[in-house]
Amino acid sequence: MKKLITGGIVVTASDTYHADILIEGEKVVAIGAAAQLAADGAETIDATGLYVFPGGIDPHTHLDMPFGGTTTADDFETGTRAAAFGGTTSIIDFCLTSKGQSLREALNTWHGKADGKAVIDYGFHLMIAEANDTVLHQLEEIVDEGVTSLKVFMAYKNVFQADDGTLFKTLIRAKELGALVQVHAENGDVIDFLTKAALENEQTDPIYHALTRPPIAEGEATGRAIALTALAGSQLYVVHVSCAEAVQRIAEAREKGLNIYGETCPQYLTLDISELARPGFEGAKYVWSPPLREAWHQDVLWSALKNGILQTVGSDQCSFNFKGQKELGRGDFTKIPNGGPLIEDRFGILYSEGVHRGRISLNQFVEISSTQAAKLFGLFPQKGTIAVGSDADIVLFNPNATRTISAKTHHMNVDYNPFEGKAVQGEVVSVLVRGEFVIQDQKFVGTKGNGRFLKRRKFGAPQISKEEEPHVL
Repeated sequence: MKKLITGGIVVTASDTYHADILIEGEKVVAIGAAAQLAADGAETIDATGLYVFPGGIDPHTHLDMPFGGTTTADDFETGTRAAAFGGTTSIIDFCLTSKGQSLREALNTWHGKADGKAVIDYGFHLMIAEANDTVLHQLEEIVDEGVTSLKVFMAYKNVFQADDGTLFKTLIRAKELGALVQVHAENGDVIDFLTKAALENEQTDPIYHALTRPPIAEGEATGRAIALTALAGSQLYVVHVSCAEAVQRIAEAREKGLNIYGETCPQYLTLDISELARPGFEGAKYVWSPPLREAWHQDVLWSALKNGILQTVGSDQCSFNFKGQKELGRGDFTKIPNGGPLIEDRFGILYSEGVHRGRISLNQFVEISSTQAAKLFGLFPQKGTIAVGSDADIVLFNPNATRTISAKTHHMNVDYNPFEGKAVQGEVVSVLVRGEFVIQDQKFVGTKGNGRFLKRRKFGAPQISKEEEPHVL
């Protein structure tokens, strides 16, 4: 039951140091020199020349999700397996709801999708489609069960979009219950108008997906959500921030001391709007929302991560095959399923483009890829760090290796990779989840169904409170 990781460089959000780590069962039980640790009978894992990181936490995934007349290509088995290969040991997936449906029914559906399939640990965010008295009453039980974050869409008119009243009521109720509200911040009404105008003018190619969702529509919605949050005295997390306009609104709010947080994604940090103009309908591979922006926005996003304006990087994993799924939108960009296969490369791209290129520090990498998500979503210090008593979710990472991203070698259940041909510095070698190898020497050795549901603490709860300490069920 014991494992001893020796010779590695331990990296957390605050420290970088040489140390050995003793694991017993699912927990880290000691950190120090091997000679000082009670490691009798332990399996020794040689980490010489490797970084020893806390497992990555992806706060934004969509696995086994219906959308646009089809369902994502990756379910909780293939998606979490790919996540593990990429250095991620916990995900938080989005549970969809619909008007008139009980929250319990929706949550049970998502438990059914994940239970017995996930190979790493997982939690859920809960979508709020309406905020009537029944829903607001049901929320107390759901939050008490550890689903402590709520998602409201401000876009996808006539599909997911909620009105401002729904958002405001959700913010008020979240403050009462200790939940963190998330928003997809784009002005859905404006986008609907621009989209209809484009189709009337026979502007149907993938590039018009981006041109009908301009940055100002994201900035406006972000500002509106922040204003409602301030009025409610509540807390807000803006998902998949893609542009300078949204960053500016978040920066202004945080300067005022408001509880506003933001996330961006690897695609917005490295790809730009020109991808949607690829010939032969190839641009459909890059259709997701918000859309890719002009390249100059990337510098703004990197700066926001470095300066703490944005706190996390999520993948927004939502994979659809090019053949048979993305192709549904030939001749009408509005019918292209939104989303991309991104869960496997989130961790590696953030290291390569961030640390290796000098945009963020090594400790900031850990903070952004793991620790901040754990703190915001009620998982720290069980997850998100390497410390005595924490779960032994650990990534052994070779900073000197190089690799080239390709659909031929990735582990996602999809026929393309948006980062195809991109060379990256650094490579995941092995991954442990709660003390057990899932990836060992770049081979999958985990077990389908070993991932556990994470009951998360309420927003703002003490991080060391024993009675509310998050745990796996």
